[in-house]
Amino acid sequence: MPSHQHPHQTATPGGPRPASGRVPLSVLDLAIVPEGATGQDAVRRAVGLARDLDRLGYHRVWYAEHHLSPGVGSASPAVLAAAVAARTERIRVGSGAVLLSTTSPLVAAEQFGTIAALHPGRVDLGLGRAFTPPKDGTGTQGPLRAARSVATGPRVVEGLYVPGAPPSNVNDSVLRERILAQKRIVGASRTPVSFRDELDLVLGLRAGTYRDEHGTPYVSPPVEGADWDLWVLASSPGESARVAGELGLPIAANYHVAPSATIDTVAAYREAFRPGVLDEPYVVVSADVLVADTIERARELATPFADWVLSIRSGVDGAIAYPEPGTSPAWEERPEAERALVADRVDTRIVGDPETVVQRLETLRRATGADELLVTTATHDADDARRSFELLAEHWFAADPALDASATPAATDVAPALATIP
Repeated sequence: MPSHQHPHQTATPGGPRPASGRVPLSVLDLAIVPEGATGQDAVRRAVGLARDLDRLGYHRVWYAEHHLSPGVGSASPAVLAAAVAARTERIRVGSGAVLLSTTSPLVAAEQFGTIAALHPGRVDLGLGRAFTPPKDGTGTQGPLRAARSVATGPRVVEGLYVPGAPPSNVNDSVLRERILAQKRIVGASRTPVSFRDELDLVLGLRAGTYRDEHGTPYVSPPVEGADWDLWVLASSPGESARVAGELGLPIAANYHVAPSATIDTVAAYREAFRPGVLDEPYVVVSADVLVADTIERARELATPFADWVLSIRSGVDGAIAYPEPGTSPAWEERPEAERALVADRVDTRIVGDPETVVQRLETLRRATGADELLVTTATHDADDARRSFELLAEHWFAADPALDASATPAATDVAPALATIP
């Protein structure tokens, strides 16, 4: 199917630059469920946090789609985005991302088209592919395929620490069974077609020009003319990054999920970019951030993070309820295999006092050429997360960027995270 050009996407998806002159700053909220709390609590806190983010000056807030994970309450991005849009005044709301392995592109477009009808100019529809077992030639589930390879080994790019990819076995029996079991329970029976075709469907329905392969026209009233921006989320320099570039769509690259691949993902997108929905590339880069009044306090709050990431990457149930600080083993006491599995994310999590975090975010922006940064924060206590966003906003939006942007940290300083603290 051809791409569909239309006048509805904003010319530049980013908002006005903050008074500080820095790029816009946004938030990805997973609605973290801490130990001792419930998913209901997490959802209510997410809506309350969005009101604070609106007041603090963040440009947008996105909600992820995670199913059957005890530690993540964000399962329905459209519902959360609608609830937040109704309770805020300025901040954009959206998905980071709707997964096309569980939700069809039509349904996603209709959900967010409905929200945009009530809150025009404030809605983002972020779409992403999901890692699911493909079928082999016999029609049965075959081996999991790894993503396109990226540069290996830890390196420093413009002062940014880029770790090597974590060790993984894509045919691990526990991981494989978890994916298949969750797919059955979720009821994800659809088989996505090419990502390009799925995005063309969404764009064509919004433009009012969509026809299927037989030439039959289709119309979706909530989608046609909908005032939302379409985004692609990507964790590797593979199909998602390439197709986003070919269609001239904005992209969000996941440094917080796959830090080893972010530089390559952005490069692949820029290489593939052709004027389409946008005239020029637009890149958002995500980061896992935790800010506290002091570096020592931030590091204390960050200690459960390794356990949480380990549960995502190796546990049979996915993300565990977020542990309380002080309950996790010390880094040096962990088995070597555990450290290897999570070190890339522990070492690239941006933890510290406001000045430290702002400097490292500026390094991330410079190294990736990001037009906007998207931060996510996981803590056991929701008040600590709220304080982190507050401190970051105070320093990001008001401080003089010349104090931070001119300095490039030495290679030994680019990853002052838990894994590197003696």
